[in-house]
Formats: sequence, structure tokens, C-alpha cells
Amino acid sequence: MDDSLQKLVSEWLQLDKNEHTLGEVKDLVSRGDIDELERRMRKRIEFGTAGLRGKMEAGWSRMNDLIIIQTSQGLCSYTLREIPEAAKKGIVVGHDHRYHSREWAELVAMVFLNKGFKVYLHRGLVHTPLIPFSVSRLGAACGVMITASHNPKQDNGYKVYWDNAVQIISPHDSGIAKTIQENLEPFSWDIEIVQSSPLCVDVTDEIVEAYFASLEGLSLSRMNNFGKIKFVNTSMHGVSHIYAVKAFEAFGLAPFVPVKVQQDPDPEFPTVKFPNPEEKGVLDLAFEEADVVGASYVLAQDPDADRFSAAEKGPDGTWIAFTGDQLGAIFAARCLNTYLASGKPLNKLAMVASTVSSRMIEAMAAKEGFTFVECLTGFKYIGNTAQKLVEEGYDVPFGYEEAIGFMIGSIIRDKDGISATACFAELAVSLAANGTSVSAFLKDLYNKYGHFKTANSYFVCHNPAIIDRIFARLRAYQKNNPKGEPGHYPDSIAGSKITSVRDLTIGYDSTNPPTFKPLLPLSSGHMIQFKAQVEKEDTKITLTIRTSGTEPKIKYYLEGSGRNIRKVEEIIPKVVTELRDVWMEAGKNGLHMP
Repeated sequence: MDDSLQKLVSEWLQLDKNEHTLGEVKDLVSRGDIDELERRMRKRIEFGTAGLRGKMEAGWSRMNDLIIIQTSQGLCSYTLREIPEAAKKGIVVGHDHRYHSREWAELVAMVFLNKGFKVYLHRGLVHTPLIPFSVSRLGAACGVMITASHNPKQDNGYKVYWDNAVQIISPHDSGIAKTIQENLEPFSWDIEIVQSSPLCVDVTDEIVEAYFASLEGLSLSRMNNFGKIKFVNTSMHGVSHIYAVKAFEAFGLAPFVPVKVQQDPDPEFPTVKFPNPEEKGVLDLAFEEADVVGASYVLAQDPDADRFSAAEKGPDGTWIAFTGDQLGAIFAARCLNTYLASGKPLNKLAMVASTVSSRMIEAMAAKEGFTFVECLTGFKYIGNTAQKLVEEGYDVPFGYEEAIGFMIGSIIRDKDGISATACFAELAVSLAANGTSVSAFLKDLYNKYGHFKTANSYFVCHNPAIIDRIFARLRAYQKNNPKGEPGHYPDSIAGSKITSVRDLTIGYDSTNPPTFKPLLPLSSGHMIQFKAQVEKEDTKITLTIRTSGTEPKIKYYLEGSGRNIRKVEEIIPKVVTELRDVWMEAGKNGLHMP
């Protein structure tokens, strides 16, 4: 073991007071497992705009008690510095059902209590949207949710909300990261203060009651006789079941049928390897249950209930899952219809979506006369963009990202799988009462605004150097660049001419001369968006390629649009083929697709 690694190990052995994780490191040292020590110790887990997320193990690069304490000390110090009367305003803390979630929530509370903060520690399991709702309602200085969302069972995470009840963005992420480094020495490991301090307040019941009261405000009908339409719901072994039940009650909906083997919180996630409703095969048990009970729709939330997915049974008996973009269009149309019925002027309506999401809402906005704004990927950006629009005088009842995250209403500026579940079910019931369905509703939207078809996927790559090389090659793709622009990007794909390039890594946008600077902020990873159009046709392509901040993936988001659905469907696989074989050189670079 070299001196630098020895120093990192020694520091860990000095600071860690958890016998289990301390034993893990001692065992690795005694066995001389240098490779594993390098993996766990060399690079510290990075605090970013998503907070923390990683594997639950000992080490600086993992999630464990020591990392939770150090992170909380840094967050506490930063909050005291940046927010007036922060201790008096307090912090909201909640947790899901994963291993260590409760203990880590108590460690967060312990750190803040020792600094004189009022701590609103939610008792029991809560869904993630309850944290921003609580921060807003209680006027808290910040909030922390211990969850790894839809990650595998070995992971956990630490999500931070600021005093505006939205996930943190720059410069708060770097500011907190800096203060973490300034507060690495734990000043306490004693969680007894969580039970004894009068500053630790339990307002869980009243907050939950207020949450569902606000949810009722999203209901458009409150019909108490919903006929024979049936829903099956899966909670994916997460926390959503009790919240989904109460949401149906709040909307006056008849109870759904749960997938019982996935109903209760279970940190083992025994029936799914990846508890993500988007993953292939994850909804199979729900489909089987729906076939048995004769349900028309399957509903699903991810384990911390901030994301939502749905599927409808077709006339031939097959199940068709809606994509995140399709659900986004459906919810956007619902919000538009509600706004039109209110009599408010459309020039005061705005909707937000991430830049990798479908352009369908943009088409809706252009046709109907409301404002559409795009932002970087992630609800930290969607929520803050919505807040800014409200400050400018807009109503912002909807925002979404293609990764099945939906913000409905103005109470929570974050994705909420429970409100999305109730709103979708109510829409399905009202459509059924009129002899139609959600898929037919979506088809009508395509006929009105044009056909939009997405094909999103990813390439797995565990070598960061190869990823960097791939993106460097795309930025120097052409030997000659007659226009003299900063980029040498590809000029065509699948026979379609590329009409614009926006590179949010280096800060280049071909549509914005003379500076060529993009209007959106830069991305922390690689991110390039190409737009193309088939010559002499209205068929268009939008292709965004980006790296993942949490997984070894190059993700791509592909959408074709146009009036002729056949032509749209024909070009999509051609683009994927050229992207894989020519742009990514998947075979040469050892890339794998799901």
C-alpha cells in the first residue's frame, strides 16, 4: 500500500465509530486487498446537485455513517451561513425503507440538533415529495431525504432541498461540498439527543393530512361513481402503497387492486433486480394481476414514490406501457384543458420540460399560445425554472422529464408519483365514462399537434477515457469546416441533414451567432443535442447524447416527429443504427446496449 492510500485508510480508522464499517476496513487491510481499498478509499463520494447516492459500504467513496455525518455537518454549516435565522426555521428530515435509511435520518437530525436547529423529523416511512411539501409549508431552511429512489437494493442516497422547497442547484452544490471538507471531524456520534431534545419535533401526521388536502385541489371532478373501470397498482416494494390508497380516496376514486407481493416496503426488493418502472419486465407481475382481475390499466410508482408509470390494455389483450414523454403530453393536455376552462388568459400559462424530453409540448404551446420553457435534465432545474417563471408572473401548473417524473399543480416544485397516479386515474375514468380511453386521447393529441415518437436508451461503458474519446471524436468529426464555426460535428445522420448542434459541455450553439453561446447553462458532464430534418419532408429528428452522473452509461434521447407517422417510424431505427455503429463505434469501443 502506497503512502497516499495508507493516509486515507488511517484517517478512516481514526474517524469511523461504527463497528461494522470499521471492521470492514480493518478486514480489507488485514487481507491486503489493495484493489478494493483503492476502490473504496481513493476517491471521495462527490456531493453534487443530486446530493449523494452510492453503495452502502465502508469507505470514502461509499454511503455510510461517517459520510452521512460529515455531509450533514457541511450542510449545517453552509445553511447557517447562507440563510438568516436558519436554526429557528429548522430542517425537515425524512427517510424511506431502505437499509440504514432510518439510522441515517437520525444522524442528520443529530448533527443539526447539536447546532441548535429545530428539526422536523418525520416519523416512519415517507415518500420523497413530502419533504419539499414540508419545507414549503413549515418555512424550513432546508430539507433532507434519505433515499436512493429506484436504484438497486445495495444503494442509498442523500437528497437536499433548499429553502425554496426545490432541489439544490449551483452554486449551492459547490458551496456545500466546500463546507463538507471544512467539517470532516465528527463532533458527535450520540443520537440520544434525537429522542431527548425539545428541538426535535414530530409533525408528520399534520403534514400528511395537509398534503392530501392539497392533493384534493388537483381533482377535477370528485366523481363518486366511477363505473366498472379497474386499476391495478404496484408499489415496487417501496413506500407508495398507503399514499396511493389515500390519494384515490382524496379523488373519490374506487379502490385499486394492489399487487400484493410488491405492496409492502421491502429493502430486499425480492421480485425485481432494478426497482424502476421503466425497466423491461418490471411490470410483468402487475400485468398478470390485471389480467386476473380484469383491469384496464396498470399504475406504478418507483420505491420512493416520486415517479409514475402507467400501461393500458389494448383491444387485443396486450399491455402497452406509456412512455414518459407520452404521459407528459397527456398530463400537459389535461392541464391545458383545465386552464382553458378557468377562463384565465393563455399568455399567463407556462409549462416546463427538460431539454431531453419530447418537443410535443413545445408544439402544443406554439399552436395554443402558451409559453413553453426547456431546461437542463433533472427536477432541480425544472423546479427552479418553474419558480422563476412564477416570479415573472406566469402560472406553471405542469413540468416534466421523460424519465417518468411529473410535477402537477403548483404546491410542490418537484416530481410526485402520487399526484400523477391520482390525476391519471381520474382522467382514465372520465374518458371511460365518455366511451373512450387514454390511448385514444393521446391519439387525438397526435392528430392535432403532430406525431412524436421517442426511442430512448443507453450504451454501457465502464471506462471514462473511452467515453471522453467518443465525445471528442464527435466534436472533431469533419476534417473541413467551411463555415468557420467552433464545432466540427457530424452534418448528417440516417440521410437527414443536421440543422443545429447544441453542445452544453463546451458551451456551443450553432443557432445563436455570432457568439454561438447556448442560452441554457452548461452541463457538468458530456451533453450534445443534434436536430435534423429529412430533405423535402416535415419529418424531424432530435437526438441528445449525454453521460450519466450516477451510472456508467452514455444515454441517448431520440425523437422523430412529423405529420406522417409511417415516415417517422421508419427513420427512428435508421438513426439508432448509425448512432450505434458509426458515431459511437460500439463494437470497437466495447459498448453494450440493453
